[in-house]
Amino acid sequence: MVRLRPPRNRVERRAVTYWLTNELATVAVPAVVLAVLALLIGPARPWLLLAMGIVLAVGVPYGIAVPFWRYRVHRWEVTEDAVYTRSGWLWQEWRIAPMSRIQTVDTARGPLEQLFRLSSVTVTTASAAGPLKIQGLDHELAAELVERLTETTRSNRGDAT
Repeated sequence: MVRLRPPRNRVERRAVTYWLTNELATVAVPAVVLAVLALLIGPARPWLLLAMGIVLAVGVPYGIAVPFWRYRVHRWEVTEDAVYTRSGWLWQEWRIAPMSRIQTVDTARGPLEQLFRLSSVTVTTASAAGPLKIQGLDHELAAELVERLTETTRSNRGDAT
């Protein structure tokens, strides 16, 4: 029986900068759109600038705080028996995927992740809760992890359902 316990490994420290960049870019896009519209639409300028101010006042502190909190919370571990993950911000989720239940293992690297030499690993099972995701891994470690999980699941003759 596999029991729920805190995973041991932190994500890569570079993930904080990646998440920070991602969050602030997410805030910057609507702020820039609102600023451009304020320049182009004179009668609506005060309302558009107010909306831009609200987006920045809420989005910037959120975008700065969340990456550091995620780094503090996000953990992962792979043992011979299972994959353990802990993630979340306000709602934290601890998950276990027994090796015998793993169906697929995938890795993904978006353009921004590539810039920071990071990857995400997704472990899919037949669980209704969906796949386990380990985000913010060094891209070389992620490749090694996928290879290890693939070998482990290949040699483990579980039912994967």
